[in-house]
Amino acid sequence: MYHAIVFLPLIGAIIAGLFGRSIGAKASEYVTTLFLIVAAVLSWVAFFTVAMGDAETIKIPVMRWIDSGTLNVEWAFRIDTLTAVMLVVVNTVSSLVHVYSIGYMHHDPHRPRFFAYLSLFTFAMLMLVTSDNLVQMFFGWEGVGLASYLLIGFWYKKPSAAAAAMKAFIVNRVGDFGFALGIFGVFVLFGSVGFDTIFAGAADFIPQEGAKAGGEIIMTLFGMSLDKGHAMTGVCLLLFMGAMGKSAQFLLHTWLPDAMEGPTPVSALIHAATMVTAGVFLVARMSPLFELSQSALTVVVIIGAITAFFAATVGLVQNDIKRVIAYSTCSQLGYMFVALGIGAYGAAIFHLFTHAFFKALLFLGAGSVIHSVSDEQDMRRMGGLRKHIPATYWMMIIGTVALTGLGIPGTIIGTSGFFSKDAIIESAFMAHNPAAGFAFTLLVVAALFTSFYSWRLIFMTFHGKPRASADVMHHVHESPPVMLVPLYILAAGALLAGFIFKDYFFGHHYAEFWKGALFTLPENEIVEEYHHVPLWVALSPFLAMLIGFATAWFFYIRSPETPRRLAGEHQGLYQFLLNKWYFDELYDFLFVRPAKWLGTFLWKQGDGRVIDGFGPDGIAARVQDISGRAVRLQTGYLYHYAFVMLIGIAALVTWMMLGSAF
Repeated sequence: MYHAIVFLPLIGAIIAGLFGRSIGAKASEYVTTLFLIVAAVLSWVAFFTVAMGDAETIKIPVMRWIDSGTLNVEWAFRIDTLTAVMLVVVNTVSSLVHVYSIGYMHHDPHRPRFFAYLSLFTFAMLMLVTSDNLVQMFFGWEGVGLASYLLIGFWYKKPSAAAAAMKAFIVNRVGDFGFALGIFGVFVLFGSVGFDTIFAGAADFIPQEGAKAGGEIIMTLFGMSLDKGHAMTGVCLLLFMGAMGKSAQFLLHTWLPDAMEGPTPVSALIHAATMVTAGVFLVARMSPLFELSQSALTVVVIIGAITAFFAATVGLVQNDIKRVIAYSTCSQLGYMFVALGIGAYGAAIFHLFTHAFFKALLFLGAGSVIHSVSDEQDMRRMGGLRKHIPATYWMMIIGTVALTGLGIPGTIIGTSGFFSKDAIIESAFMAHNPAAGFAFTLLVVAALFTSFYSWRLIFMTFHGKPRASADVMHHVHESPPVMLVPLYILAAGALLAGFIFKDYFFGHHYAEFWKGALFTLPENEIVEEYHHVPLWVALSPFLAMLIGFATAWFFYIRSPETPRRLAGEHQGLYQFLLNKWYFDELYDFLFVRPAKWLGTFLWKQGDGRVIDGFGPDGIAARVQDISGRAVRLQTGYLYHYAFVMLIGIAALVTWMMLGSAF
């Protein structure tokens, strides 16, 4: 069963990629989609068998892979609760995206290539989440990076798409460099990259960083000699650097919004449930190591909180419907990392699980809107669509209430986001991490901003007077069933997933559900504390959600002129947020321009003037000079040659006469 879950998407990718032209676009769509649906069904079977059942961690060997000295890497599947959750998330969303794409990409002439890329992406992600060692995880990690590059740049003749694909690839290389160094560091510390060996060694390592300050030096990192505690901190920070790149955390986030240049189903697949959650999965999987370094966990909390706040502020003013949702993804990933940093690993994966449903719903809903208005993405050119595409409207409403966390505190009534996001906010308040208070404050503010920009999207897109041209409005139409059915399924998950699974992921059944797949504090300390927060803490995200909704309603329904007036009065702040805190411009100044200057200098001066000038070009030029001068002796005139011969005879006679005289 597990072999089928992992390899069916690969088989589909091979069939569509190599034989797509032979079997046709329709066959490519149906084969890849069918294989993903089968994999998704089997994933749910695995989930109820492993996570909801009594099965312990299963290790399934595939083949011997690397055997060199003390490095022994076996290709095997590690199936535990964490893997089972990720299998459900990845394959469910991917299969629905495949179905949705049959309708969305109907007119594209390169559908076999598109579906091959989708299935290849899914296979790489499955390799990542089923890995039993860090090298295998890195293989899947780089695989999703490659597949995302291909998908973001699918329309490669479009310059902005090609540039966005390159940007995503390069920014992720920065994080992947840290991840690779982290793997090397883990091997130095534990002598293995296998999870069983690593986790067994972590249990006997040291209780906390600094416990043996000044102890034996066991590692040199960037010129610094580190003892055990500080070496563990360094390794964890390097692993987290990889997670920052893949999950678009603050400072390495710039690739995420530009990834919207790919087709909308790609946005749903990458940003909802797969590639961007890989970093969260990595930190959760390596939680036994992170628990050995309080400093590393504090960095995770701080970066996560800043990301949640930063992305939410930028989302307030974006006008592209897909970019608003993209920044929402970035912000929600920040919530997950805060949960990881404070030790609420179950809450982090719970939010990852619920987020997959409502964020995929929002992206695919946005795709349905774009499909209906002739590929327009600017919300300023929409409005009044509610009566024209009612099914899409209500699906977007469900996604929005799930994202904003609509629910009644203290009850079991609420959407999926209500249970998972509130669990993180309340855990942040109760946590003992030094940065927990800072994180709690920023997360509540981010919840307010999330509510505002989410409802702003709804009001600008579906309410008010139509702002599109009459011709566009005349052709507005509801999406076909092949695009709407995936929305209905995702909507059910967005509404019910939180209520159904809250006690398992981060509640009373925590220990028996996770079965040791995540690091667990003694007696589930943080889980117990989460259930005893003050009333005002439990109410804070609910009140933030209401304030955000009311403000958005006033700005875009009651008084539409107010946003324009405020933007004019606070032009500096508006431009600062509209330009995404000028990170692209800053990076262009700090890295891109110096790199271009250095490259141009080495090209023109180093390569052109020095290497070529004194090397092949210089030698060729000297030969050409000499041959050019020699050519001048060959004039082609007979009298010139006769004259030279006479001069030669005269010189010879003179030499002989002088020689005989002496």
